[in-house]
Amino acid sequence: MRTAGIDIGSITTKAAIVEDGGILGTKIIFTGYNAEAAGVKVYEDLLSEFGLDTSSVAKIVSTGYGRNSVKFADKTFTEIMAHAAGAYLLNPKIRTIIDIGGQDSKAIALDEKGKVRNFVMNDKCAAGTGRFLEVMARALEVNLDEFGAMSLQSKLPSKISSLCTVFAESEVISLIARGEKRQDIIAGIHESIAARVSSMIARVGVAEPVMITGGVARNAGVVDALERKLGVKIAVSSYAQVNGAIGAAVLASTL
Repeated sequence: MRTAGIDIGSITTKAAIVEDGGILGTKIIFTGYNAEAAGVKVYEDLLSEFGLDTSSVAKIVSTGYGRNSVKFADKTFTEIMAHAAGAYLLNPKIRTIIDIGGQDSKAIALDEKGKVRNFVMNDKCAAGTGRFLEVMARALEVNLDEFGAMSLQSKLPSKISSLCTVFAESEVISLIARGEKRQDIIAGIHESIAARVSSMIARVGVAEPVMITGGVARNAGVVDALERKLGVKIAVSSYAQVNGAIGAAVLASTL
């Protein structure tokens, strides 16, 4: 059975096709201002890449903040359910998921069957999310893709006391004015994210193995800071950014 999942996030829109428990393909595009159009485009692009048509896909599930804008989906599921299903497909042993997306972060505890045991979500503030990192990158005039590698060069991370995006940006500008090294400021930003996320994770408990999902998983500096703060090794899948879409496709196979 071939099924599809579409995950519309605040920054990127992802699609995945799963066939008989295996990942056939995935696609990522920027969401832009029109979530409905992004959902259509990412799905059509993915089908085109694999020479498929809509009739070859049995069921479609949408997830993410823009899930209700996918009019052609058979059903919608929450991001919590989708990320749990995706992580369980990638590694059935995973017991804790840390998901850091464009505008929110989540900690999800799974049981041995991959079902959600508990979760906590921060969607009230963008601090520590992809948007937060974008703002910091602009202030530092550094490409966001370079953040991870640069922070790992730091020997003395700067202290970032504020977790609010606006105040943290002001702090970063002050640190730049004081002549602190870019890599130290970036490492400090990553440590502040780790502190915020770890306090959220503590509310569900950290059971190993732990996996990180979402676009921020691509940032090796954030992963390193989280590993040191939590005292655990964190798995990063090559499918981390599309995990929600993969999970949605898995859930579609249950319809």
